[in-house]
Amino acid sequence: MQMERREKFGLFLGLVGVICFSLTLPSTSIAVEYFGTTVVGLGRTVVAAILVAVVLIVKKEKLPTARQFKSLIIVAVGAVLGFPLLTSWAMESLPVSHGAVELALLPLATAGFALLRAGETPSIKFWISSIIGSLAVIMYALHLGFGQLQFADLALLAAVILLGLSYAEGGILAKELGSWQVIAWAIMIWAPFFIIPVGLQLTTEMLHAPMQAWVSFIYLAVVSQFLAYVAWYSGMAMGGIARVSQIQYLQPFLMILFATLFLDESITWFTLVIAVIVVISVLIGKNAPVSRK
Repeated sequence: MQMERREKFGLFLGLVGVICFSLTLPSTSIAVEYFGTTVVGLGRTVVAAILVAVVLIVKKEKLPTARQFKSLIIVAVGAVLGFPLLTSWAMESLPVSHGAVELALLPLATAGFALLRAGETPSIKFWISSIIGSLAVIMYALHLGFGQLQFADLALLAAVILLGLSYAEGGILAKELGSWQVIAWAIMIWAPFFIIPVGLQLTTEMLHAPMQAWVSFIYLAVVSQFLAYVAWYSGMAMGGIARVSQIQYLQPFLMILFATLFLDESITWFTLVIAVIVVISVLIGKNAPVSRK
């Protein structure tokens, strides 16, 4: 019974993380217009590092071991370097709805790396629900005319692969290092290397950016880059990487909803129908048996 409650709370934390992540692309789309790819993609880590450093000092956290440091590098490559930079570049030319559909492949990427890194073995029922969810978002992409890949599409697909590996590795490491410590140390690994590139891109014109651009950038730095990962990695550590990853199927539709609210992008009945199909696949997938070593 205690294990069941732990897994349910893990699913809840995963949902909180997904909701927070769902505002990432809309926020990026707003911020990148005024601050550029480098400042938005890498600068968020520099700002987040200030908050993280304070927390690490106050909590008097011990340095990770050499083995944990190797895993943190993998987490950092995806969650701190690859995903923020690639999505910031892609959002300069693609609408949020486009990016949201392609990021819907994250659950499969995460589950696949979970098999390799965490030793989890999802059941046939789990994979069937994953395939249904993936086919639904592919149909959605084809309906919107996104069949022809652009360089920005390739950037998003690369971001999916890197973040899927980062999610799986972070979920494993969170069990021994702690959920917030994983992303905290990952941020601290890369932040010093980002200071100079970000500093070279700063201009006085950025000071005149509208309030929504500053709010979006601060959200990316504080929530998307740190707090959302705390909830997400905690959820995977408690509920299992493959199972909690199913909640990501909600993310593209939450992104589209937020894009409609904040960016005036339209939403159709077809989008709602696909959303229902995906939600059903999530409900099936999260209840599917997953064996662990």
